[in-house]
Amino acid sequence: MTIEIHNPELEVIIEQRLKDGNFANVEDMLLETLRSAPEPPSRRTGQALIDVCADVRGLLTDDEIDTLFARNRSMSRPVDLS
Repeated sequence: MTIEIHNPELEVIIEQRLKDGNFANVEDMLLETLRSAPEPPSRRTGQALIDVCADVRGLLTDDEIDTLFARNRSMSRPVDLS
């Protein structure tokens, strides 16, 4: 693999680190940098939510669900559209 560096500032930093003896070569520098970088977040699949819903499924009847999540009609006001 060939890597080209077009940023002069980056080239200076790499050359300085190699000159200071922190790394034996550019490969060692890249390897150490990549190992110390944080892991990217894993892709979320929603499986945790699916599992929770599966645990709850079937605990309530349809009538109980309708009662719990029914709209309170007493809070609404009549609207005259005439």
